[in-house]
Amino acid sequence: MFWILLLLLILVVFGFGFTLQILWWVAAVLLVLWIVGFVQRGRGGGHRRYRRGRR
Repeated sequence: MFWILLLLLILVVFGFGFTLQILWWVAAVLLVLWIVGFVQRGRGGGHRRYRRGRR
């Protein structure tokens, strides 16, 4: 019984480690996309602000 619980604990920890590794990669990709979008908005004259109401 002890060995089964130990094996399950190891599998759960390994699963969390694998999931966290994937989440780190996803976060890194999103950060790069955000930076690229920020730079593109700065270059492309993204100062257009639309207001509702009077023009």
